[in-house]
Amino acid sequence: MSLITIFLLAVGLGVDAFSVAIAIGAAVPRRTWAPVLRLCLAFGFFQFIMPLLGWLAGATIVDLIQKFAHWVAFALLALVGAKMMSDGFSNDDDRQKTDRTRGLPLLMLSVATSIDALAAGFSISVLKNQILLPSVIIGAVCFIMTGFGMVFGKVLARIFGKKVEIAGGLVLIGIGIKILVEHWG
Repeated sequence: MSLITIFLLAVGLGVDAFSVAIAIGAAVPRRTWAPVLRLCLAFGFFQFIMPLLGWLAGATIVDLIQKFAHWVAFALLALVGAKMMSDGFSNDDDRQKTDRTRGLPLLMLSVATSIDALAAGFSISVLKNQILLPSVIIGAVCFIMTGFGMVFGKVLARIFGKKVEIAGGLVLIGIGIKILVEHWG
């Protein structure tokens, strides 16, 4: 597998993480670099580890997981997206906003955005290619794309305010629907 092919695969896998990062960046309660770093590390790590797991699993576990993985990704994204929309419609500006770069929301988003990397790892194993270099590149590209997405989301939030949080929730739900449609297509 050539480096160009690996890089293009990494960018393709990182698009969902980038889109989610924009939504999260727009809704993050504090304007510091800590949430950006947390999301970058989590998304990058999951994008690194999932191809490894897919490669190791081979045809056994991946076939079982792929039967319902699209539903899991959709449910996770829809739950977080609905909560973001709810927060965006809330009139209480003094409330403690949910930090989706911590705890269960972070885990849910990390899994949801990296399930397709599991299948990519399986594909790489079928092609009898090594997995460590592709996994490192996939994780690193996702880390960088997530950082750009978070920063872009923060800029949008400064310009458009709470409307971006509502739009971000819709984007997460839309990504979940896109995952379902792609699976059926």
